[in-house]
Amino acid sequence: MRAQIAFAFTIAALPAFAADDIVLRGMGSFHIGGRIAEVSGKPIKDIQRVPGGPVSKLDPNGQFMVEAMYVQYFLPKARKGKYPLLMWHGGGLTGATYESTPDGREGWLNMFVRKGWDTYVSDAVERGRSGFASPDVWSDSPIFLNYQDPYERFRIGQGAGSWNADVAKRKPMPGTQFPVDAYDNYMKQSVPRWLSTDKAIVDAYLALVDKVCPCVLLLHSQGGTFGFQVAEQRPDKIKAIVAVESASAGKVANAPKLKDIPVMLMFGDYVDEHPRWAAYKKIDTEYGNAIKAAGGSVDLVNLPEIGIMGNSHMLMQEKNNAEIAEVIQKWLASKGMTE
Repeated sequence: MRAQIAFAFTIAALPAFAADDIVLRGMGSFHIGGRIAEVSGKPIKDIQRVPGGPVSKLDPNGQFMVEAMYVQYFLPKARKGKYPLLMWHGGGLTGATYESTPDGREGWLNMFVRKGWDTYVSDAVERGRSGFASPDVWSDSPIFLNYQDPYERFRIGQGAGSWNADVAKRKPMPGTQFPVDAYDNYMKQSVPRWLSTDKAIVDAYLALVDKVCPCVLLLHSQGGTFGFQVAEQRPDKIKAIVAVESASAGKVANAPKLKDIPVMLMFGDYVDEHPRWAAYKKIDTEYGNAIKAAGGSVDLVNLPEIGIMGNSHMLMQEKNNAEIAEVIQKWLASKGMTE
């Protein structure tokens, strides 16, 4: 067996989690999925790999490994979750979403490892450590989020016009739980994404599910879309789904395939007042209703209705992220997902 490894944290802001060391029975990482892409007919170029170095030939033709996904995992010694917990991030982001908050507090990765879950965090295809493909493999160009976009669109600020280059003139949501003073650090997590790679992303997630599941999916934003598609194709391997502000769902016609999978749909504040997020919530709710109509179990959790207020789209990075994690933990326990 792997050696035990202890990590000690002393973060006073989170007394519920910070007092105990994390003791693991194993940890590691791997890449999964991917394919060999063939490129031909491209001219050979002269390049200089380092300034002042020799000039060499670069042949852009041949076979290339593309579309693999990076995954890291942490296996607590005191395992309490019945199944591995897979955390999938949103668009323009990576697995860093779950690791730490922008202001340096513990993220959901540590929290759920502490709760006894074998936890897997991945960078979706074309994000972070999963690598990229050349323009000869992916025909479109990546898209990027400008500096103000998440502030206005993720309900951190008060919508269009709430951003200002002058920090003092920005207009955050009243009572926001997002650590607005650390917004700079949040934007350092932002990465490019493509609009043509959805199938490649789902294929890699399917490969991950085939490798480590049966499992529980914890999904955020765009990751929710992919998670529901994967569950439709592997309903026997998914034991529960927590979808945190899922940016759309699967196909309603396929929803009955999830009738044996308990599902939580979670939303933060001001969703119904924002046309974009209200539309996603409507799509998710219709999908959930189709699961219930087939005899399944779906719980819609609007955090303000249970007294948890002030949350943006990035619930796992908020000042009250530990409180929200506990809501998820109790729900999973109620569905028989813990020992």
